[in-house]
Amino acid sequence: MPPHEREPPGGPPAAAPAHEKPGPAAPLPPGAAAAPTELHTLVVGREAMACRFEVVFNVGEVRGDTALGLAALDLVDEIEARISIYRATSELACLNARAAGSWQGVSDDLLAFLLEARGLFERTAGAFDPAAGSLVRAWGFFERRGRTPDAAALAAARAAAGMAGVEIDPAGARVRFTRPGIEINPGAIGKGWALDRALEMLRAAGVPSVLLHGGSSSVRALGTQGPATAGRAGWRVGIRDPLRPGRRLATVTLLDRALGTSGSGTQFFVDRGRRLGHILDPRSGLPAEGVLSATVVAPRAAAADALSTALYVLGPAGLDVVAPAGGDVAAILVVPARRSGAVRVLSANLDPALVEPVAREGVDWVRAG
Repeated sequence: MPPHEREPPGGPPAAAPAHEKPGPAAPLPPGAAAAPTELHTLVVGREAMACRFEVVFNVGEVRGDTALGLAALDLVDEIEARISIYRATSELACLNARAAGSWQGVSDDLLAFLLEARGLFERTAGAFDPAAGSLVRAWGFFERRGRTPDAAALAAARAAAGMAGVEIDPAGARVRFTRPGIEINPGAIGKGWALDRALEMLRAAGVPSVLLHGGSSSVRALGTQGPATAGRAGWRVGIRDPLRPGRRLATVTLLDRALGTSGSGTQFFVDRGRRLGHILDPRSGLPAEGVLSATVVAPRAAAADALSTALYVLGPAGLDVVAPAGGDVAAILVVPARRSGAVRVLSANLDPALVEPVAREGVDWVRAG
């Protein structure tokens, strides 16, 4: 699962047939202790939110698995139709257009989304800011055409950005922006939110084990890959070296947890010899620098996605913020090492029994906490 930028939610869904294989890109091949046939999976996939979503079942474990997978993907489509800012008629796009200076009623679903996003904004002291859409536009990443804004444009974008300017009235199910130009952009949390909703639906339907992922950056797991007789626990997912995408740095076993990875490996531009990635520090309005990839393991996919973005922005100093000792969040941060072509991997709050380092050459492993 390579470090990858989260694509903006948008784009028409295209149904794909279910098919059987030994897991999608995220789960690893079965280990030597279990026969391959024991760990076969059924994958139901579809294009949504500008990437491929997949629902992965253990073969033969759930009756009607294909229909359940399609229902989960239908729910992802419904969420995309509600929160995509690339669809002018979506509920979130309409809120962005109308909420400056006047209260706007919102659905219970969008209200819950905004409340969770605000909580993560507060938890990270603004390193994750879902209301930084004006900055995304100023740097050209909304159109996927990166450019450096001039000083005036950047100042105007910064003045318009910020979740602090978003007022939410939970009792009245309404939202108001306190200044013009605020735009909520769900790009760093939308996929995770959709995965959480889809998993909740599948769990309510009695599914004991399933893995869902949106693209290569967002994963949510329930139960165990393979039958109990295989002696496994959880679903194993891989974290790739951001400098060598064909190499895996480590495997992480997800036990009813989610994993989110943030990086600027593919969405960036070069300005006067300087490589500028699409992940912006909302506090300064400038592209975040100094980190190759940030991965967070959390109870929910929305939190994993948002916190991995915040960790990418904060760098090593953010490990204690995102993954404090004794909490329910763990983190892996990959930064350049002093040796050319090498990386340092900093981890915090990880259970050693659930993490297996794979790459050793050119990798300095440091346990931060």
